[in-house]
Amino acid sequence: MFTKITRWFGRFFNKSSTINNEPINKVSLIIVIAIDLFILGNVFWGLSDIGQWHLSAGEQYPCYYSWDAYRTETPENKDFERIRSSISLDEYGSPNPYPNELKRLGSVSEVCLNYRQIEDRINTPQNQQVIRVINEKQVNINDLEYKNQRIRSQYDSTLLEQIAGQPRDLSINTVEAAQAKQNLDENNRQIANIKGEISTLQEELLAQPASVELLALLNNDTIFNQLQKDYNHAAYWYPSLQFALQAIFLLPLIILALWVHNFAQGKNYGLVALMSWHLLIIFCIPLILKIFEVLQFGLIFDVLVRVLTQLLGGLLFLISYVYILIVPLVGFGIIKFFQKVVFNRKLQVANRVQKGKCMNCGKKLRGDESHCPHCGYYQYVECPNCLHLTYKYLSYCKVCGHPQETYHD
Repeated sequence: MFTKITRWFGRFFNKSSTINNEPINKVSLIIVIAIDLFILGNVFWGLSDIGQWHLSAGEQYPCYYSWDAYRTETPENKDFERIRSSISLDEYGSPNPYPNELKRLGSVSEVCLNYRQIEDRINTPQNQQVIRVINEKQVNINDLEYKNQRIRSQYDSTLLEQIAGQPRDLSINTVEAAQAKQNLDENNRQIANIKGEISTLQEELLAQPASVELLALLNNDTIFNQLQKDYNHAAYWYPSLQFALQAIFLLPLIILALWVHNFAQGKNYGLVALMSWHLLIIFCIPLILKIFEVLQFGLIFDVLVRVLTQLLGGLLFLISYVYILIVPLVGFGIIKFFQKVVFNRKLQVANRVQKGKCMNCGKKLRGDESHCPHCGYYQYVECPNCLHLTYKYLSYCKVCGHPQETYHD
C-alpha cells in the first residue's frame, strides 16, 4: 500500500514538473507556480462571491435578531428601549438597502419587510428630536448626580468636624453641613423633575400609532413562532446552498481543464498538457476543501450531530471520534474514485493502444517499436498462458485471449 502511494505521488509530481517527460526548467517552473497562485487566489475570490449570492438566514429574516432579543431579554423599560433602537440620530447616514434590492437569490420575509416599514414610520425627524432632548436631560441628571456625590463626601466630613467640635475656620471643607444639605435637596428635586419630564416624553413616544403597532407585532406569539421556525429552516440549509453554488462555479472549470488536458496529451501538446494539469489541480483543491467544510459544518454534520445526540446522550465529545474515522474514509473514497474513474490507468492505456501511442507518455509509436523512443517505456509483458508478448495493463492477451493479471510497474 505504501509503495502504491509513493508511486502515485511520484507520478503526480513528475506530471506536474515535466513537458513530454522532459523536466521543465526552473524559470518556467517558477512562472507556472506564480500563475497557479494567481489563479488560486481568483478561484477563492470567485467562490467567496458566488457563495454570497443566496441571502443568508439573517438576511432573509433581518428582523429576527432584534425580535428574539426583545422577547428573551428583560431590561428595565424594554418597550421604550426597543422603540429607541428604531430611531437613528445619524443625520448624514443613508438607510441600508433592503437585502432584496441587491439582486441576489432568495427573498426577504414579508413579516420583516412589514417590520421595517413600521420602524421607518417611527424614525421621523420629530422623534429623533425627542430622543435628542431625552439624551440631553439624561446628561443633566448625570451631572447633578456627580455633584451630589461630591457634596455627600463633604457633608459627611463636615458632620464629623461638628461632632468633634472643630472650629469652622480650621475646616478643610468649603461648604457647611447645613448648606451641603440644602444643595443636596435642591439637586434631588431637579433630578426628580427631569426624570418626570423624561418619563412624559417616553410615554408620548410609546403612545404614537407606529410605536403601538410595532410593540403589538413584537408581542404576537403566533407570528414570532412562525418566523423563528422559518429562520431556523433557512439557517439549516444555508451551508448546503452555499456549497451547491460553489460547486456550480467549480465543476465547469474542472471539466474544461480535464478535457483540455486529455486533448493536449492526445495531440502531444506538452506545454498545454502541463498548464491544464496544473489548472485541474488548482480547481480541485477548493472543491475538496469545500466538501470537508460541508462535512464539518453543513447539513451532513447537523444530521450526524442530531443522530449521535440521540444515541450518545450528552457524550457529544464522541462525535470527534466519529469524524476522525469518517473523514479519512471519505478522503480514501475520493482518492479511489479518481483512481478508478477519472485517472484510470487501464482505460487510459486501452485508449492509447487503440491509437498506436505509448501507454506511458502518449506519443505516437511505429508498429515495430516495443520501447518508446521518447520515454523508453517498455510496452509489453509475457502472457503466462501462451508465453507470447502482449500489452501491459490490458485485461486479455492479444494472442490467445487468456485473462491477464493486473500489471504493476
